[in-house]
Amino acid sequence: MKLAIIGSGNIVHDFLTITKDLKETQLTAIIGTNRSIDTLKQLQSEYHIGQVFTDFDEALKKSDFDTVYVAVPNFLHYQFAKKALENGKNVISEKPFTVKYEEFEDLKKIALEKHLILLEAITTQYLQNFLDLKKKLPELGDLKIIESNYSQYSSRYDAFKAGKILPAFDPKKGGGALMDLNIYNIHFIVGLLGRPKKVTYLPNVERNIDTSGILTLDYGTVKAVAIGAKDSVIPFRSSVIQGNHGSIVVNGPTNEMKSFDIYDNDKELVEKIDHNVYPHRMYQEFVEFERIIRTNDLQAVQQHLQHSEDVMWVVKKALESADLKLD
Repeated sequence: MKLAIIGSGNIVHDFLTITKDLKETQLTAIIGTNRSIDTLKQLQSEYHIGQVFTDFDEALKKSDFDTVYVAVPNFLHYQFAKKALENGKNVISEKPFTVKYEEFEDLKKIALEKHLILLEAITTQYLQNFLDLKKKLPELGDLKIIESNYSQYSSRYDAFKAGKILPAFDPKKGGGALMDLNIYNIHFIVGLLGRPKKVTYLPNVERNIDTSGILTLDYGTVKAVAIGAKDSVIPFRSSVIQGNHGSIVVNGPTNEMKSFDIYDNDKELVEKIDHNVYPHRMYQEFVEFERIIRTNDLQAVQQHLQHSEDVMWVVKKALESADLKLD
């Protein structure tokens, strides 16, 4: 794929480190703002990116990329993804897909009508450890409880407490614990069980934004809890899956899935699994994106979009249950 990257933040720097091993990805352009021009040029030089732009419309006219990687702050995902689709470009958008469920539905409609590829960059769904974990679930018998915790003290939280509102804690810009860290847990749980029957969110709210919170997903016979925090931290595991024949403990945060351990009901370790094929968490998803775009696999796109839609539905219901406003 001929890729244009929109953004120059941490996630872009992180992604670019794996591009040397993405054999079907041509770094055609990078697009940012005037104030980030020095960074854009430095990245262009270091990673051999074709062109630099500070205007997306100009990039659309003057560059021949076929796919756009939207890696800007959350609240900007929708407008850039929509413009790219309307101009006949495939889109890979960072998580969360959009801030609002209705925005996602609009993007999905445009992509399907134009037979374009629209995908969410969410590492969990593509890591081999996650795919293998799904196959191991029947060994646990009847599932009962899932608990996922992604808590990380934000480097911006102290500034927020001091009165400085940055995008990470701005409700108008898709900030907060639910939209940032807890979104990984939602993808993990929904990726295993699909759309729940009921969603409830219990947030800790400071100045109209959730700095941490507990999300419950009710699947009838299975109950799931997703904990996300930007105001506190835990130093250990991210997820536990409990069944009546055993349990699985996931080691590391849900967006990395470093390994997982299977235990029997006597708490004895049955098996330790780590089948991830590459050290960096983003590699497997982009290899699959390359394949989908090369083969124009619209069936896979629809399957991934259904998953993303279920996740966005959970986010919508969570915000409604807590009466949190994003505008």
